[in-house]
Amino acid sequence: MAQKKPVNAGDSSLIQFSGLLLSSDSIYPVPFAFIHAKGKPYGTYSNLEGYFSFVARAGDTIQFNHVEFKKSLMVIPDTLKDQKYSVVKLLTKDTVYFEGAVIFAMPPRATFDHLFATKEIPNDDVQRAKYNLEREAMREQAGQMSGADASEAYRYMARNYAQKSYYAGGQIPPMNLMNPFAWAQFFEAWKRGDYKRKKTNYKKN
Repeated sequence: MAQKKPVNAGDSSLIQFSGLLLSSDSIYPVPFAFIHAKGKPYGTYSNLEGYFSFVARAGDTIQFNHVEFKKSLMVIPDTLKDQKYSVVKLLTKDTVYFEGAVIFAMPPRATFDHLFATKEIPNDDVQRAKYNLEREAMREQAGQMSGADASEAYRYMARNYAQKSYYAGGQIPPMNLMNPFAWAQFFEAWKRGDYKRKKTNYKKN
């Protein structure tokens, strides 16, 4: 949508909107909150320190969204004399209600033994391979994150989620030219001969 209407660099209504998101009860940074102009195709996410910055327009209604906090709105003043506007936004904690969970008592030992003995194990090699590969992938990821505590693991997953969300709107992600894992896969494929041209035998009539 941004490419349909090119932005005029001389547009006086364009401003650099920056700010810091903090929790109202503890004044801690609020990372990975979604900040966007309501009804407009532009916005961004806050980083680990709660900081954000993007180009908006004077008079835009800015909406702040985070799963742990209440939605909040603010309007950028349309009487700004400068093309920069910064805010410190306090977000209020919100309570998230989930559907009720029904807890059943454990079945008798005889029932458990019967269900365990009669459980169908898939004989499909593809399904077993998928299951094993999923476990192997989890081991590989755990090996790459060795030494990380729960907080670092959460930040790692949150960064990946934020990066996927950033490119979900159709923007082309950066090239993997400097990604060592991509180069390793390329060299392995080269050794296997995946890029060799296959010979075709033609029969004469």
